[in-house]
Amino acid sequence: MGHRLSRITTRTGDRGETGLGDGTRVPKDAPRIEALGDVDELNSALGLLLAERLPKPVRAALRQIQHDLFDLGGELSIPGHALVTAAHVARLDALVDAWNAKLPPLREFILPGGTRAAALAHLARAVCRRAERRVVALARAEPVGEEARRYLNRLSDVLFVLGRRLNRAARRPDVLWRHRRGAGA
Repeated sequence: MGHRLSRITTRTGDRGETGLGDGTRVPKDAPRIEALGDVDELNSALGLLLAERLPKPVRAALRQIQHDLFDLGGELSIPGHALVTAAHVARLDALVDAWNAKLPPLREFILPGGTRAAALAHLARAVCRRAERRVVALARAEPVGEEARRYLNRLSDVLFVLGRRLNRAARRPDVLWRHRRGAGA
């Protein structure tokens, strides 16, 4: 990579355009840039979650996911390029299965909350869902790898289960949605 990023301020985006990985200039509010921005925000949300005290296996999994998301951003920055594979999705499938196997079955919807770490996992899940919607919208207009869409869909499941797992590790219950509650509840 050398000194590729030694100059951060280039001024090339001052007119509302940005460059894709293939050199193409596009408006900063183009669907591809919106999708890239949401994937970047998701990676940042995971960085915030990683600032918490987490079990080592969770920390390792989230670090790998951050790298995967950077790959996904690279894929999105070069139209027609594919970096996210079925193996990436399979890794998330295994993770959600392993983490969910240690949790009691859900009988009610849950609300984001409990511990700070669990709440941050749920926040990352919500950002992930938005990134997924943006990638799906982009795919209606331009080619996007199917595995990229599947990865984001599966990652939101991982983050949901992680929120539950982090509460369980802290001996905190899930925050259950109460569909029948009084006016003051």
